Amino acid sequence: MTTRCVEPSSGLVVLIALAVLTLSGCATRSISDSGYRGESAYMYKTSPNPLYKGELSEFQVIGIDPQVKVTQEEIDRTLESKQRLTLSKGSSIMLIQSGAMIPDEPMVKTLEKYYNVSVFSGIPASQAGQDYAMSLRLAAAKGGCERIVVYWGLLETARKGYATKAVSWTPLVGGAIPDENQQMRIRLKVAVVDVKDGRWEMFSPEPFEDAAVSARCTRESSDQGQVALLKNRAYEAAAEDLVKRYSK
Repeated sequence: MTTRCVEPSSGLVVLIALAVLTLSGCATRSISDSGYRGESAYMYKTSPNPLYKGELSEFQVIGIDPQVKVTQEEIDRTLESKQRLTLSKGSSIMLIQSGAMIPDEPMVKTLEKYYNVSVFSGIPASQAGQDYAMSLRLAAAKGGCERIVVYWGLLETARKGYATKAVSWTPLVGGAIPDENQQMRIRLKVAVVDVKDGRWEMFSPEPFEDAAVSARCTRESSDQGQVALLKNRAYEAAAEDLVKRYSK
């Protein structure tokens, strides 16, 4: 017996489209794990990047052990000795992207306009607190770097399906009908650490947003286009903020 597909009439397609409710979903992913996630990946929270092992914590980067008892006298002394942190143009920095083996190339290229950049792994290690931070500072010192710049980033997406989404999943009509709107936002956090004495500061550049409509056959390319666009914008803003905040 031969099975034959019958193309639905235009009236039936319209009725299907009108009967389908719009769907929405929200998700968050790291800039270091920013590959495309299909429907099943969102549902089961699986990562497309097998090398991604999580993020560095602030405690690891700045050298704070939350289990060590702190006295009020120590806090007072630290505040009294506080000095302005600077980062002159042309100085050497060790750049780390939390969660990534190497920082994203657009961030490296952007910062190289202002600084001498050495890259370092941001994959979490078993060490924590002061030991890890001291190891980072020693590595930076051996590389001739005056400051360590570490950045974290989140990509937040909200997806809304149009009524035509049901139509685009039928094999006859195909996946070329725009059926989903994806709004995406990127937020960065940047830490600057003095290699010599461990002083540090953190800031967050301006967040950026983008919206794109896609069809089934263009879903992945549309998603990754948004990721690239927002990363470039955010990295440019982070570099400009570094210059404005810390130049002498």
